[in-house]
Amino acid sequence: MAKPSLPQGTRDFSAEVVLKRNYIFNTIRSVFELYGFQPLETPAMENIETLMGKYGEEGDKLIFKILNNGLDNPQKQAQIKLDFEKVLAGKNIKGITERALRYDLTIPFARYVAMNHGQLSFPFKRYQIQPVWRADRPQRGRYREFYQCDADVVGSNALINEVEFTNIYATVFKKLGIDVDLKINSRKILAALAEICGGSDKLTDITVAIDKLDKIGIEKVKEELTERGLTSAQVSIIEQYLLVKGSNEEMLEQITQLVGHTETGKKGIEEISFILQYQPDNHAVKADFTLARGLNYYTGIIFEIKANGVQMGSIGGGGRYDDLTGLFDVPNIPGVGISFGVDRIYDVMEELALFPANVQNSTKILFFNLGAAEGKTAFTLMQQLRHGGISCELFHEQTKFDKQFKYAEKKNIPYVVIIGTKEMEEKTCVLKNLQTGVQEQLQQTDLLTHIF
Repeated sequence: MAKPSLPQGTRDFSAEVVLKRNYIFNTIRSVFELYGFQPLETPAMENIETLMGKYGEEGDKLIFKILNNGLDNPQKQAQIKLDFEKVLAGKNIKGITERALRYDLTIPFARYVAMNHGQLSFPFKRYQIQPVWRADRPQRGRYREFYQCDADVVGSNALINEVEFTNIYATVFKKLGIDVDLKINSRKILAALAEICGGSDKLTDITVAIDKLDKIGIEKVKEELTERGLTSAQVSIIEQYLLVKGSNEEMLEQITQLVGHTETGKKGIEEISFILQYQPDNHAVKADFTLARGLNYYTGIIFEIKANGVQMGSIGGGGRYDDLTGLFDVPNIPGVGISFGVDRIYDVMEELALFPANVQNSTKILFFNLGAAEGKTAFTLMQQLRHGGISCELFHEQTKFDKQFKYAEKKNIPYVVIIGTKEMEEKTCVLKNLQTGVQEQLQQTDLLTHIF
């Protein structure tokens, strides 16, 4: 029998890891709710037509498709064989696959809004914390199954929503202790760049190439743009665009000279300026005109977050997608949203040792088991503490002190309570703090108030 293994790009999570991940989830969730967002959940799978064609050429290749039931039917084998050949050629055949695992949370959310817009109160603010799947090449910080934490507002054109999202990002990462760069751009500025480089039909070619700048460098980006049919003059304009540097104010001046003469470019520059004027320190939010976010559905401001002091890709991102629900025949519902990459955030916090020391303490007190009568007394007292909101457990069997101490140490349990024959008679207990080594004798009735 082969040794058990996991699918590539997936992981098991031990109790220690789950507790740390929950710390991240709970921090993000608390900030979402602080800003008035409500929770939503959607299915792990969607109809394949819901997802395909929404993420661009590169994204469509990464969607996990689910095989239909009944493909083992002998009467259909000849047709199934032909259909499989079409699937391998890149086509979607309903006889083979009608569903797929969700690639992100944004498109399912747009589908939800399109299906329920008649019952929703706008602007509709929701957050969603669920796993997504991508058939990507696994590497550090990139997995095939991972969680996203999204917040979106639909039904509002107001740029104050984008300002709120910059504050949500800043608040979450401050609470987590991560020093980040929060970068913004506008797809309108990128659209203006496409206009002066051959027309709007060049936008996807330009953004897909620019989105790879950090990974492959400017020379490779120029090569890819040439391969995508742009002329040397057009590539030269894009290179000039990518070399814009300086403070927010200096870069806005340079971009204004480059694309500000177009109506689209002017609107994009106004969007960036509006958001920056709300920042107490303009350096807290940085304009980055190389930011592209290579997803086709973004139409306005886009966000990206990177952690400082660690080699890692983006740990958050998002943007405005005013025509997204139009993909489902429900036009004119503007929207904007952001996402947190929890798995990468976890890796950053591990590398930088940012998790609080007590985050792994699921059990606060271990009651030693010193015999049947002693264990019964300990159990009664333990239940009282549990009713008071204190997590505790009784060691499962009577055994040596050393074994019970080692159990507490391995589980990072900070306190042990010992009740022997003497303590039963006197209605006392011995409380030991394993972190400080301090040991004291208390009345059993005082245990709850003494610790907490």
